[in-house]
Amino acid sequence: MKIAILGPGAIGSTFAWHLSRAGHDVTVVARGARLRWLEEERAIVRGDGERAGVTVASSLDAATPWDLVLVTVLSPQVAAVLPALRASAARRVMFMFNTFERLEPLRDAVGAERFRFGFPGGVFTLLIDGRIHPQVRAGTTVDDADVAELFNAAGVPTVVERDMQSWLRSHAAMVAPLMSIGVIVHARGAGVTWEEAATHARAFAAGFEIVRAHGNAILPTAIGVSARLPRVVVTALLWMMSRTKMSSDLGRLGAAEPRMLIDMMNTAAPQLAAPLLAIRP
Repeated sequence: MKIAILGPGAIGSTFAWHLSRAGHDVTVVARGARLRWLEEERAIVRGDGERAGVTVASSLDAATPWDLVLVTVLSPQVAAVLPALRASAARRVMFMFNTFERLEPLRDAVGAERFRFGFPGGVFTLLIDGRIHPQVRAGTTVDDADVAELFNAAGVPTVVERDMQSWLRSHAAMVAPLMSIGVIVHARGAGVTWEEAATHARAFAAGFEIVRAHGNAILPTAIGVSARLPRVVVTALLWMMSRTKMSSDLGRLGAAEPRMLIDMMNTAAPQLAAPLLAIRP
């Protein structure tokens, strides 16, 4: 397949590496320092030195009938790439990033027949000195069975969920408190206090209340179960998780993403968002 990836940061580069190694024709569209690094290497390079050759470009070629354009920029950067996506001859455009916002504007921008959405829930990658240090597990979720088959064959375990709007909002409600705790843990070098865990548990509940207030289901089932746990149990789980390497690793990703998600939830339901604003890093 002929695939373009817009935003070859940590996540986009991980997909580029796997898809290229699986034999697909992969073009990465980058800018700034990342573009210069990739132009020199002409490959995605893993931390152990393993390479996957890619074509490098500074813009998306509108005339190419891409089988898939994978958009892995951050949510606030999407508006800047929409004109290129709208003009592209791509057969499928899959957006893949954290958001709580409505998906309809993206669908309208590229056309419902081409629009796809996914989330790399099983991909955790650090980008260090240009090289990717990936951990790829089960958890990536998309709304297109063909794309799921493509990713699975390339070594990225992927499942299908048709209601990505509910899935994304449920995920945002769950992950914002976890990432906020991670920021504290990474800065402090130690876990949170019980009181801090309780504050984040209140935010956890508030996020799911906002999801329900918008008429969305809590998805997948595992998140739905966690959303129904007693507050003291959630507090205990957050307190324990803050003492794991996973929490510190989340903190290494920085405060920008949890801030963004909390701000989105606050915009969606300001009357319910006070517990979330209380943990905004």
